[in-house]
Amino acid sequence: MSNFMNVPINTNLAKESLKDLIAVRGRQVSVENIQKTVAEFYKIKISDILSKKRSRNFSRPRQIAMTLTRELTNLSFPDIGAAYGGRHHTTIMHACEEIEALRLKDQNIGQDLGFLTQVLRG
Repeated sequence: MSNFMNVPINTNLAKESLKDLIAVRGRQVSVENIQKTVAEFYKIKISDILSKKRSRNFSRPRQIAMTLTRELTNLSFPDIGAAYGGRHHTTIMHACEEIEALRLKDQNIGQDLGFLTQVLRG
């Protein structure tokens, strides 16, 4: 018997008590979801995000995806590097620094990041 609500403790009470925690857990963002969302937004393929192509058409969305992965997941720089084609952790650090600097200078980058974050968090 629950002392707080004077009702028997059962599965329904547990689900009701933990519904907020379950909802947050269900909205956790995955690397794959970030890559897919960024690729769709910039109209490129996921393989382009994972590729070694250096063209700005691919490198900028890749850096944005890496930055979003850093901001929206609990992954370390080495783990993010592994998820992006085995890149070195310093590449991920550089991407995050680059996007942060661009966010301050270029309003469009800030808007893109805000929109993508909103889409990913649901």
